Amino acid sequence: MKKQNKQLPCFIQVNTGYESQKSGIEPKFAADFVKLCMNDYALPIVGFMCIPPANEDASPHFAFLNKLASKAGLKLLSMGMSADFEDAIRLGSTHIRVGSALFGDRTS
Repeated sequence: MKKQNKQLPCFIQVNTGYESQKSGIEPKFAADFVKLCMNDYALPIVGFMCIPPANEDASPHFAFLNKLASKAGLKLLSMGMSADFEDAIRLGSTHIRVGSALFGDRTS
């Protein structure tokens, strides 16, 4: 990528459910982290992504992430998987991840 003078657009994962087993920045630090990545490291941050807690309604997490993205000046949202992509799209998702719908559930 460097030889071609190109950069890969980046999404920042936000841990909207504050789950210890998941990666991602805490929501309260998200906007400042975007600024740090873009200003200090020249990373092309284009949006946020989240994976809501498995046993909760995902819609509040999608709506919350949409608000965070607006405050940070980001236009793209990667949220929603095979089971909840319709709600994610309704709440502003621009990218969905539907691997299990296409390829089936993962095997261990």
